[in-house]
Amino acid sequence: MNARPLFRKMLPASLLVALVAGAAWMLPSQAQNKVSAAAGKQSVVEHGKYLAQAGDCIACHTVPGAKIFSGNRPMPTPFGTLYAPNITPDRDTGIGKWSADDFYNMMHTGRSPKGYLLYPAMPFASYTKVTRADSDAIFAYLRSVPAVRQQSRDHDLRFPYNNRALLIGWRTLYFKEGEYQPDRSKSVEWNRGAYLVQGLGHCAMCHTPINALGGSSQERAFQGGLIPMQNWYAPSLTSNREAGLGDWALQDIVDLLQMGVSNRGTVYGPMAEVTFNSLQFMSDEDIRAMAVYLKSLPADQGPASDPAEAPARADINQAYSEGRRIYAARCATCHGAEGRGKLPHYPPLARNQSIGMSSAVNPIRMVLNGGYPPGTRRNPMPYGMPPFAQDLNDNEIAAVVTFIRTAWGNRGAPVTAREVNQLRSATVE
Repeated sequence: MNARPLFRKMLPASLLVALVAGAAWMLPSQAQNKVSAAAGKQSVVEHGKYLAQAGDCIACHTVPGAKIFSGNRPMPTPFGTLYAPNITPDRDTGIGKWSADDFYNMMHTGRSPKGYLLYPAMPFASYTKVTRADSDAIFAYLRSVPAVRQQSRDHDLRFPYNNRALLIGWRTLYFKEGEYQPDRSKSVEWNRGAYLVQGLGHCAMCHTPINALGGSSQERAFQGGLIPMQNWYAPSLTSNREAGLGDWALQDIVDLLQMGVSNRGTVYGPMAEVTFNSLQFMSDEDIRAMAVYLKSLPADQGPASDPAEAPARADINQAYSEGRRIYAARCATCHGAEGRGKLPHYPPLARNQSIGMSSAVNPIRMVLNGGYPPGTRRNPMPYGMPPFAQDLNDNEIAAVVTFIRTAWGNRGAPVTAREVNQLRSATVE
């Protein structure tokens, strides 16, 4: 009599055990899905951070010492001063109300979500090549940084450059919209390098001559040019006479980009900032891909003349003699009596293409102002060069720069005291 009721009471208990066992089997799976989703989101954010570093976004959108991406860093141009906007996720003063579509359209077309045209100091002519997936990752990262409530400053441009309607003409001449299209005749590595150099890296923005309208032609891409308002010369990457990389060892290009120093040279000025903010954080594979692409750029110029004839090309005997004396007293300790340097910390000056470039701006600035290559993960304590602006007058600096541009097979032209004085007056950093 009691067996049936007992069985009936036990059955729900057995079922309960089964249900509990089933729940125990299901809960870890649900939790795992949530963890996987969170990990996936985090991985997108981390990838976006990597890409934002590759694009060196911090260089324009962060005032040194201020909160990251809070904007208002001034960018002097020949047309007036531009101010980079706040791109933190603040809803009122940043990009907090933007969608991923808004961000991609801005990167791809150079237009804000409200439809106004962006000034080309924002390198949308390069960023248009960025894929939608990479744009979305960058946007996810920017949405993850702390929001900063800070109103972006209005640009301070002279008339008529403050009229955005003029940008329609500029875009017609110098902007071609479209994502990067792989070259099927090249390797995967080459295409990856081309995508990074032409797109996020926006290398052509400095290394291509800029005309009076602030534009540059595709036909002269990577042929070098003076960076407006900064008084630094970005060397040609295609010219054997300048910094063409065709005869560089691949590892030397990798070292220069990622470490800041190599057996062929050292980065200073704006390029040092790019290495510090961006390139040092990129993967070995991506830096190598960039080097492969850069090394493949065509050499558009051959050697100018027999190196041995350089000192005799012009009447520079007096400057050459004076420069040699100054060099022996001030420079030879680090760079060697014959200009061979002490690798990798003190770069060679003999047969150094960057010394003999058509523009003497960089060697003049280095003698005037000195400087350090960037401290990087692979070279955390770089050796620097002292400034000589206080110790040498314009004639003496012109003489020593003339010497190093014409000695040991270098093919540079002589330098005048007037050129030195112009840079002494213009450079403030």
